[in-house]
Amino acid sequence: MRVIPVLDLARGEARWGRHGLRETYVPVRSPLIATPGDARALVVAYRGTLGCDECYVADLDALAGGAVQRAALRDLAKLGGRLIVDAGVATPERARDLLADGVHRVVVALETLPSFAALAAVAHAVGPLHVIFSLDLRNGRPVCSPPFGMTGTPVELSGAALAAGASGLLLLDLARVGSAQGVDVVLLGALRRAYQSVELLAGGGVATRRQLEQLADIGVDAALVGTALHDGSLSGRDLAAVRHRDHASDSR
Repeated sequence: MRVIPVLDLARGEARWGRHGLRETYVPVRSPLIATPGDARALVVAYRGTLGCDECYVADLDALAGGAVQRAALRDLAKLGGRLIVDAGVATPERARDLLADGVHRVVVALETLPSFAALAAVAHAVGPLHVIFSLDLRNGRPVCSPPFGMTGTPVELSGAALAAGASGLLLLDLARVGSAQGVDVVLLGALRRAYQSVELLAGGGVATRRQLEQLADIGVDAALVGTALHDGSLSGRDLAAVRHRDHASDSR
């Protein structure tokens, strides 16, 4: 299982917070970087210190309705590694712009998605392999963009997104972000059983090596981790052990 570090980006600065309350986020303080909020240094550390060649970036400016931080994202993409970016993508134009800036894959999130037709248009324009659907929840309830109010269970909403063309599925409960509570493993298990061949990612509250191992046992392909890398709950050694465990299982 891959471990993908998280970078929440606001005005070019790396931020940290809890429970998805983005207006309360503060500059990241981390043993990985010398200067709080230094986004470039954090991406370099994720790759060089932790050995992670992917980074999940949430563009908080774009998610709040502002402009995409294209210059900052271009700068981060030049540092190497693959960027997976949530920047409120709901149109082919925004998806194309991000890929042109060096982003590897775009996230189309339930929270900012007007319709599954819009997701289908994005997937058709840039190709399904470049599109991950984020099943955004808050305390287990889907977070949908008003006034469209797409309805259905999390499993049903995920199926609609995959039918529209997404190649990956991310389960993200915003209320669990930074909580160390862990991911809803029951729902993850249901998603894995329902969509066995789909790339499945999980994030929000992952804080321990045991939780990572549990996600791997369910069949999760990648886990997003943020706070635990900054408060010492997870170390580079823990991440390497999870990767090694995965490789050992593959060789048996």
